Amino acid sequence: MKVPLLDLKAQYRKIREEINGEIQKVLESQFFILGPMVEALEREIAADCGVPHAIGVASGTDALLLSLMALKVKPGDRVITVPFTFFATGGVISRLGAVPVFIDIDPVTYNLDLNRLEDFLRKNRRAAKVPKVVMPVHLFGQMTDMKVLMEVSRRFGLRVVEDAAQALGARQKVGFAAAQNEEWMAGAAGDLGCFSFFPSKNLGGFGDGGMVITRDETLACKVRLLRVHGSKSKYEHDLIGINSRLDALQAAVLRVKRKYLHRWTEGRRRNADRYRALFRETKIRDSLVSLPREQKGFYHIYNQFVIRVKDRDALREHLRKEEIGTEVYYPIPLHLQECYRHLGYHPGDLPESERAAREVLALPIFPELTLAQQRRVVRAIADFYSP
Repeated sequence: MKVPLLDLKAQYRKIREEINGEIQKVLESQFFILGPMVEALEREIAADCGVPHAIGVASGTDALLLSLMALKVKPGDRVITVPFTFFATGGVISRLGAVPVFIDIDPVTYNLDLNRLEDFLRKNRRAAKVPKVVMPVHLFGQMTDMKVLMEVSRRFGLRVVEDAAQALGARQKVGFAAAQNEEWMAGAAGDLGCFSFFPSKNLGGFGDGGMVITRDETLACKVRLLRVHGSKSKYEHDLIGINSRLDALQAAVLRVKRKYLHRWTEGRRRNADRYRALFRETKIRDSLVSLPREQKGFYHIYNQFVIRVKDRDALREHLRKEEIGTEVYYPIPLHLQECYRHLGYHPGDLPESERAAREVLALPIFPELTLAQQRRVVRAIADFYSP
């Protein structure tokens, strides 16, 4: 039995007619760039996230780039982020001539280590060294502790851009008393939040697409201008922007899929619980296989189900031979990438990110994954570690 890392065909088969019908509406309208379909999706995503503004853009990468542009990040500015993430997180900082400042991750959540963040900011209080923006990454579908991060950021005068590309629908409780039972949605706590609709995401389109959300009307207006070359009206440009518009065809697909997103998220969470039960039955030692942990007060959407393992590369080759799909997110942390050599980082500088890069392995977690397929995955891993 083959077990793919992701089976988008299984998802599409169940909603084919609905999606095809919405695509046909766009074809009949011949309105392909922005327009009513995109505006409808923007309203729906804004409502889901509990914010007044959502702006559709061409990709998750552009969502990050436009957010930094809206905050007037310029050459020489310092932007804090993590090195254990997809390259786009660091790449957009460098694209503006700014300097990425990499801070290590928490070994349990893989998100920004907030104690290290505060220590760094205390040691760099001088105005010339204080970063302008912090960009936390809600990796694999679990939020960074935004309550703590926002407190630290406000104290040190940082703006916040949330890289929530993998975390649409994730949330965090920020009060546990009856009168404070408030939840923050991923992307909605900072100044700006960024999502990706790349096909492999939990809400994925039929190509690239992204979204910026914010509570700030001024920032929303800036992003809307910047995504269309800084133009408020045709041939009149208030700002120097870029061309980054969400296509109506992508919006049509996403509007259909969005209606199923909560059900699919619950399917991912069910599969995460089943993995935990199946691994308990094997009695594999934690020193060999460590499962992801969901922090108290957080709702993890499991865009990926990432385990830590001993002899990762050998295990992955074993699973490949068993026709079980896996992926390594991410094998080389950003501070050790060739293009960032000039920043002066060395192996050992950010040990938790480097250790994660050696040990992590993503297993299949898509909603349509069957119990039989999960048993096969866990059995194959148990066989690898059996004496």
